[in-house]
Amino acid sequence: MRTEVCETFGIEFPLFAFSHCRDVVAAVTNAGGFGVLGAVAYSPKQLEEELRWIDDHVGGRPYGVDVLVPGKLADVAVEAGRDESGGGAKMISAVPKEHWDFLAHLFEKYGVPTPDPTGLAGAAGGAGSAGGAGRQVTAEGAAELIDVALSHPIRLIASALGPPPPIMVEKARAAGIPVAALVGTVDHARRQVAAGADLIVAQGGEAGGHTGEISTMVLVPEVVDAVAPLPVLAAGGIATGRQMAASMALGASGVWCGSVWLTTEEAETEPTVKRKMLAATSRDTVRSRSRTGKPARQLRSAWTEEWDGPDSPGALPMPLQLIVAEGAMRPINKAAETGNEGAQELANYFVGQVVGLMNTVKPARQVVYDMIEEFADAIDRLNKITQD
Repeated sequence: MRTEVCETFGIEFPLFAFSHCRDVVAAVTNAGGFGVLGAVAYSPKQLEEELRWIDDHVGGRPYGVDVLVPGKLADVAVEAGRDESGGGAKMISAVPKEHWDFLAHLFEKYGVPTPDPTGLAGAAGGAGSAGGAGRQVTAEGAAELIDVALSHPIRLIASALGPPPPIMVEKARAAGIPVAALVGTVDHARRQVAAGADLIVAQGGEAGGHTGEISTMVLVPEVVDAVAPLPVLAAGGIATGRQMAASMALGASGVWCGSVWLTTEEAETEPTVKRKMLAATSRDTVRSRSRTGKPARQLRSAWTEEWDGPDSPGALPMPLQLIVAEGAMRPINKAAETGNEGAQELANYFVGQVVGLMNTVKPARQVVYDMIEEFADAIDRLNKITQD
């Protein structure tokens, strides 16, 4: 296929695959697409290990890294980011007692064993902790991840939330690496361009994870027109070749997909969550602040119902809610796999409305090939319509 992004990145198909799983990233890249590793959950050491593994498995083919650098954070997170010891404990202590109490109430209500004798705050501060993950979304934590990413032969670095920070743009420019940025409105797109983005990902409200409210069908052509001649990738509700063809018809130079990889063979999705996704319909997702503190589309579950309900103390600002949620989801997922019904009710993960089409488990490579084959069929069908 010949589009601007295919020529820029040297890829066969204009299909970008966002995933937190290195196996998915490598599989898509090796199938002719472009894998992008979501780095938000990694420490610098972990990211180094993951990227070294990808380097060893893609044979020089192109891939990228996505780093989360929010524009707004809780004040304590800004302070903790400057803490040379990591700042995780400081952020954990900043979570109000009423939120830990509410979390303990949920564990008791749904019969999930408390994971740590010192309480849920203690579990969040343990090894490989949610507190440590919270620091990675600070400016200082993200800068460390950017340095690690640019020390590898990546071909793209993306800012997942908010305009790419100057440090990302400066370091990427020096390394000759394009910068991508995700947007949910035309105004966001213009700000991203002004900040130095080279590639815009227009992500509609159908998407999983942090997303706005404007639908993909409306957003993509608006953004294409607003940022021309910069290339635009369409994102949000794209899991089939027909949707890919529609995106290209709207002016996109390619597509950015995330949810569709969550039920592939390679995906590291928790087994309970994967089963829930395979059974879900497109109505079984909700935009909620209950996982990160910012609106993020995810599976509707007892977790979202409780945190968004009238008895909840309300979601905390990022990254404090992220610390609470990630610290809780580890024991919840563990208990769910032992057959704990309450934990199975609470378990959830980020996913878009396209989950209603994710009904079978396939290798990631096969997902790529199926999308491209269906894309070709869709284009052929449209060509026939225009023939005399």
